[in-house]
Amino acid sequence: MPRVYRSSVSSKGRPYRTLLVEGFEILVGQDDEDNDHLTFDVAEPRDLWLHVAGGTPGSHVIVRNPDGVAIPASVVDVAAAAAAWYSKARAARSVEVHLCQAGDVRKPRGAPAGLVELTRYKSVRVRPALPSKQAD
Repeated sequence: MPRVYRSSVSSKGRPYRTLLVEGFEILVGQDDEDNDHLTFDVAEPRDLWLHVAGGTPGSHVIVRNPDGVAIPASVVDVAAAAAAWYSKARAARSVEVHLCQAGDVRKPRGAPAGLVELTRYKSVRVRPALPSKQAD
């Protein structure tokens, strides 16, 4: 099981939650405006971006990838489960989550906060889960 460290950073004024999983920082938006900020102001083009599929409202999730390395499947699974947990699909047994590089996420002209288009993406199926805090 991957190590997950939850950091409550909302008290520091950041508009997103932060997790550290196997050395990768995972950022989770908290509302539509924060999702836009996270996706278009914080994320770098080669970071991994995740969101529940099917137009279901939920948080944008970013896995930081400053070195452009392959992100381990275990980290992707935790990030996808968090995207499912922080969505309206939280109660579902299994949720489809779209993932792509942040550089493949676009904002349609005139679209409301939180609404995006993906130029290319992959999908994974996960059980919604809140990552648990684990000790070293």
